[in-house]
Amino acid sequence: MGIQFHSGERIFHIQSRATSYVLQLLPTGVPVHVYWGRAIRATALSSILQRTERCSFSPSPYPEDMSISFDTISQEYPSYGVGDFRHPAYQIQAPDGTTASEAVYDTHRIYRGKPALEGLPATYSEHEDEAETLELELLDALAGLRIILSYTVFNELNAITRSVRFVNEGTGELKLLRGLSMSVDLRDSSYDLLHLSGSWARERYVERRPLASGMQGVESRRGASSHAHNPFMALLSKGADEDHGEVYGVSLVYSGSFTAQAEVEPYKTTRLSMGINPFDFNWLLEPGESFQTPEAVLVFSAAGLGAMSRTYHKLYRTRLARGTFRDRTRPVLVNNWEATYFDFTAGKIEDIARAGSELGMELFVLDDGWFGHRDNDRSSLGDWVVDPNKLPEGLEDLARRVNKLDMQFGLWFEPEMISPDSELYRQHPDWCLHVQDRRRTLARTQLVLDFSREDVCQAIGDRIAAVLRSAPITYVKWDMNRNMTEIGSAQLPPERQRETAHRYMLGLYSVLERITSEFPDVLFESCSGGGGRFDPGMLFYMPQTWTSDNTDAVSRLKIQYGTSIVYPLSAMGSHVSAVPNHQVQRNTSLELRGHVAMSGNFGYELDLTKFTEEEKAAVKAQVALYKELRPLVQFGEQYRLLSPFEGNETAWLIAAEDQSEAVVVYVRTLAEPNDKLYYLRLKGLDPNADYEWLEGGGVYGGDHLMYAGLPLPALHGDFQSILWRFRRV
Repeated sequence: MGIQFHSGERIFHIQSRATSYVLQLLPTGVPVHVYWGRAIRATALSSILQRTERCSFSPSPYPEDMSISFDTISQEYPSYGVGDFRHPAYQIQAPDGTTASEAVYDTHRIYRGKPALEGLPATYSEHEDEAETLELELLDALAGLRIILSYTVFNELNAITRSVRFVNEGTGELKLLRGLSMSVDLRDSSYDLLHLSGSWARERYVERRPLASGMQGVESRRGASSHAHNPFMALLSKGADEDHGEVYGVSLVYSGSFTAQAEVEPYKTTRLSMGINPFDFNWLLEPGESFQTPEAVLVFSAAGLGAMSRTYHKLYRTRLARGTFRDRTRPVLVNNWEATYFDFTAGKIEDIARAGSELGMELFVLDDGWFGHRDNDRSSLGDWVVDPNKLPEGLEDLARRVNKLDMQFGLWFEPEMISPDSELYRQHPDWCLHVQDRRRTLARTQLVLDFSREDVCQAIGDRIAAVLRSAPITYVKWDMNRNMTEIGSAQLPPERQRETAHRYMLGLYSVLERITSEFPDVLFESCSGGGGRFDPGMLFYMPQTWTSDNTDAVSRLKIQYGTSIVYPLSAMGSHVSAVPNHQVQRNTSLELRGHVAMSGNFGYELDLTKFTEEEKAAVKAQVALYKELRPLVQFGEQYRLLSPFEGNETAWLIAAEDQSEAVVVYVRTLAEPNDKLYYLRLKGLDPNADYEWLEGGGVYGGDHLMYAGLPLPALHGDFQSILWRFRRV
């Protein structure tokens, strides 16, 4: 395992326990892609790459070898303008206005461990022997451009990361028009494309379709990773499913506008690429300046989509998330938003917290409406001072009152936004993203602060830090409720205006680094109208994300299933809310809502003071059960059993890594008359071990549970669910 350079053949072999990634240098120094897939031995790697002469419309840069055409050969980081007519990985504009570039091998370095990316979130290694890194340096001497391709392989996790750094070593200015994080040319096109798409309250639905000739992919132009598309894409071999077939996954550790593309060219190969969206982007590189791309995480699985997901889960849970709460179980919380919205008093908050404490909950979260004169969503963002009409004794007093109930205290913020009706806006109207003399488009009656500016980042960071120091706050929900328009900055010159959106992300990341480092004992949860920025970039700073504003249990089946394609359960906030549900007006049982919400960071989003005695008893039992399940849910391995996108049933299993215990949840959405008898086959257990069914008694072999399956009892009515627990005897 690790990275080997075979100097005679000029081949780099990047290998984890189950994956090989191979690239080779042509005699001219151009790097070409050779192989990515199951781990192979280095016996005849040089024989893999095929070359053949095509027609004259695929030009050859080397007359002495017409079998090499940049238009057809598998490239490792393709450029534009020198014979490749497919989408390039990078494109520059030279001082003379031309855009052709050709970078060839200059040097390389292989070393243990994994470096951090300056100013950007990225996966990491805690010990040098966990990972190995290759830095492959290419040089376009004519342009004075150095391109450093970085590859890191995690030995035990079957994951490879890629990123790129561009350095202007010339004497003139260069414009970077396109700089993707990765590109790989696969030698086939017989794949299905899988991605996660949706909208507000309907995030990360699984979509799968066959590849076709030409371009296909997903992107965001919203200034955020977005509700519409997640920065992830997978190519699946025909017939691949949860447990079988080859899967190539790519995921971007970035929270801004992105692109993910699969281009099938005329000779039926596929170029898979991902990175910052080049739409409305360029970056001016003065002599001596550099630009770092975000990191892309590549995962290959020969055992279906489930194995790919579990690789991402473990990597993102243990080597992307950081801080105190990475390995600590998260508290059961109650949030007052759907209970009160903006209309509350300190007394009402204390009543809800008291009810939560009596039911075993551990954290109360005060949501929107505690600051400025925030009685609706039309004012006060940016004025992070307590509203004395609602909290006359201040935040510290309220937090202490909650603490006396044996509850922690948490708080909602939306630090990246500003209301036109705010003291901050009246003092600093140029602090928002805007274009001089153009209308400032509102969404949710708010504008976006210009985090590309250091003064704005410093000021907002100071205000948030002051609030967090003012009271015993142990949890923060960091929200962001609109996307970017009029993307311009008052502080950038005209030639740098198209850098604004990425500079915003760098500014945001700097604020998040500051705040999370200054308050290491605060649990931070990211949010963007629910799941509008559920991406790896945010998980680097905040170990969990509010999965969706849609809290309906039936809707959450698809939302949480789709989210689990890439993200671990420990990253998902999932709460029980009131019925009829506030988003879809659906009535579901408290039992179903609990079963669905327990597969994540568990909590409640309703008015606890309105519970009947029967409901109180049920909720108290739910909280107690979740506390038993919590280590398993947050640190176990998830197996998807039945997909809500394929039928009337959904099921999943969470197993301990050592296979000592498991919890299974089954949901049937709609009742069927005179239906067949059903069995549920489990996964992830030890077939040679015996397991006790904790709720019903009896002992079952792991082989029995996985191959014969669990007989499902008769269920009556719509929206029914069952939860089983098994423990190895």
